[in-house]
Amino acid sequence: MPARIYRQSKPAGQSGLAGTREWVFEYGQSAQRKQSALMGWTGSADPQSQIHLYFDSCEAAEAYAQRERIAYVVEEAAPRMRRPKVYADNFRYDRIQNWTH
Repeated sequence: MPARIYRQSKPAGQSGLAGTREWVFEYGQSAQRKQSALMGWTGSADPQSQIHLYFDSCEAAEAYAQRERIAYVVEEAAPRMRRPKVYADNFRYDRIQNWTH
């Protein structure tokens, strides 16, 4: 499998954007994963699958992959959908939901 170059998405339960500006280079899986019969853990004989490299830009990650002759795929993140909210809308006379206090 080719390596992946992507940008981390924002955590759903948090409002902060920490860690979402870096680009991640993740090696592709070259060995099949197998499950341990005793503990149920999933493992692989491929040590590169555990390596994640962080870059400041997509171009830097692509340059690394080209320099090391590694096949890669760039995954663009979906654009954020921001809905602006106004505090005064909680008190509008034509509010659809009932006031709960």
